[in-house]
Amino acid sequence: MWPFKKKETPLQYDNSIVDRYLTDLQKHLSEEDKDELSYASGANKKQLTELTRRYRNCPNSLIQLLSRINGTYWQQYGDHKISVLILGSDVSEYPYYLKSVEQIIEGSGINNSIRKIYAEYIDDDPELVGKGIDPDVNINKWLCFSDCMNNGGTSQLFLDFNPSLEGVSGQVVRYLHDPDSFKVIANSFDEYLQMLIDEGYSFIIPED
Repeated sequence: MWPFKKKETPLQYDNSIVDRYLTDLQKHLSEEDKDELSYASGANKKQLTELTRRYRNCPNSLIQLLSRINGTYWQQYGDHKISVLILGSDVSEYPYYLKSVEQIIEGSGINNSIRKIYAEYIDDDPELVGKGIDPDVNINKWLCFSDCMNNGGTSQLFLDFNPSLEGVSGQVVRYLHDPDSFKVIANSFDEYLQMLIDEGYSFIIPED
């Protein structure tokens, strides 16, 4: 059984996808990562209430995940600071950390729209903005729940609640640097977790 006890959340949801994800994750992690994660605990009710206040459309599955593990991105738990890569994307060479509630609320550090950031290139680069993404929405409206293994410099993962007409509210967007691109990789956080399960947690590099 997964060792983390679920904290009381603003509402209690039955979210089997999170239970399944964490149970199967244990089968793929190294012993060292399991040991680090044993120090983790979930966000409390106050933290989760603040998250849902800041992001009213935050999906139940992300709330449930954070109620079990409040971040693995150089996150302090008592006397222990952990850094464990427990998420992935469509880019197999870059595993990702789960951000804590506090880190999510801090935002991604990108306070501008895609169109303004890439004004000189957006019209000439069809790969820059994927289908379903509105390039005129300020990126700080997205919920950044994950940074990749090199502290987010190469890739970040977002929940986008302000899509274009071709998109879906709550879709998961992957940002990748050099060459820069924004792509929808799942229509929801639940679908995103299921994708990682179906791929056998391929973002985890087995130990030699």
